[in-house]
Amino acid sequence: MKKAVLVLLCFVSLSAFAGEINVKVSGMVCSMCAQGIKKKFSKIEFVKDINVNLDDKIVIIKTEEGRDISDQQINDLIKEAGYNVANIERK
Repeated sequence: MKKAVLVLLCFVSLSAFAGEINVKVSGMVCSMCAQGIKKKFSKIEFVKDINVNLDDKIVIIKTEEGRDISDQQINDLIKEAGYNVANIERK
């Protein structure tokens, strides 16, 4: 039991500092959509790269090592850009 809790804590700790976050976004259809989302996330100083895949409706956010952006902040920025978050996956 103790090992399971320790493994779970390690997993949660590592995911909290993920360098890559995949966000499934609904409503994106064109390059202007991608530009609007990129503009929102470019204001976060520790976001290194934003890649928008319109075909798969995924925004890939890469942060500086040891830095993270919260799910709430991701949701807020996507909504401000005019879209909705369907799912957030951290790698």
